[in-house]
Amino acid sequence: MIKRLVIALVASAFGLCLLSSNAAEKSSVDVSKLPPAADKKGVTFTQDIKPLFDNSCVGCHGPQKQKGKLRLDSLESALKGGEDGKVVEPGNSAGSVLIHNVAHIGDPDDYMPPPKNKDGIKALTPAQIGLIRAWIDQGAK
Repeated sequence: MIKRLVIALVASAFGLCLLSSNAAEKSSVDVSKLPPAADKKGVTFTQDIKPLFDNSCVGCHGPQKQKGKLRLDSLESALKGGEDGKVVEPGNSAGSVLIHNVAHIGDPDDYMPPPKNKDGIKALTPAQIGLIRAWIDQGAK
């Protein structure tokens, strides 16, 4: 009985450490460096976002290859996330990992597309990031 209690306490403490390190990681992202969300209303995945993702993301996050088990070729896949969890928080673009990564803020290891990628894919422009932000802020539909 005591052994189970000790194991449970250690597991709880470990879980709290993981939560606090994730919180610290998120808090290290300077969202003031994000470009503003676009003014466009009615942004949808199919019309506005999928073409951006097809051009810049789907080569590594699509049907043929899924780095980090993340697919961005469909709305359902984008909202599902990857092996590290959800990357889109509908209604909260500034808190969405996808935005942090494409805007190249936070951990440089997570920048998308990577600055020196073998396919020569260029970073998204502030206007493109703003459009993705608007899509997320409008509910990611």
